[in-house]
Amino acid sequence: MTGAERHLDGDDGLADGLERLWTPHRMTYISGEDRPEGGYEKPTGCPFCLAPGLPSETSLVVARGEHVFAVLNLYPYNPGHLLVCPYRHVADYTELDLPETAELAAFTQDAMRVVRRVSNAHGFNLGMNQGGVAGAGIAAHLHQHVVPRWGGDANFMPVVGRTKVLPQLLADTRDLFAKAWPA
Repeated sequence: MTGAERHLDGDDGLADGLERLWTPHRMTYISGEDRPEGGYEKPTGCPFCLAPGLPSETSLVVARGEHVFAVLNLYPYNPGHLLVCPYRHVADYTELDLPETAELAAFTQDAMRVVRRVSNAHGFNLGMNQGGVAGAGIAAHLHQHVVPRWGGDANFMPVVGRTKVLPQLLADTRDLFAKAWPA
């Protein structure tokens, strides 16, 4: 059997002659099967409310501040994709108070510095999706995306293969970022 014959397509399970990389962990997010029973609107079901109370290695929390924390995205767009979240369960940016807003901004800057130092990112996409209609997967708890970018990172994998290649386990990325985060 050739290498190509060992690879199956996603529709009918038949060999198609293409070599493919699969990211089955994304299906959990797409299908919503890991959503808490009560939904994300209630703090008892909100992963951003739960994460700070879990061990950093389990929750993927990289750094903790007084008002916000930085955590790796469980379903990253690119390697090193971080989220900066307030501890307080608020949905809208306008609901943050001044100390939360200031620390969220400072943590975003720290996240960019750390990712540049650890992985030599060439640029970043920063943003908040406010509400489900704006693309927020967990609209009930505000979170700022810090997505590192590199020249040429939109290569054939996402375009043709409809997948992203992440070259490192999330736990290993978390450890690198946590060690590099300013004290």
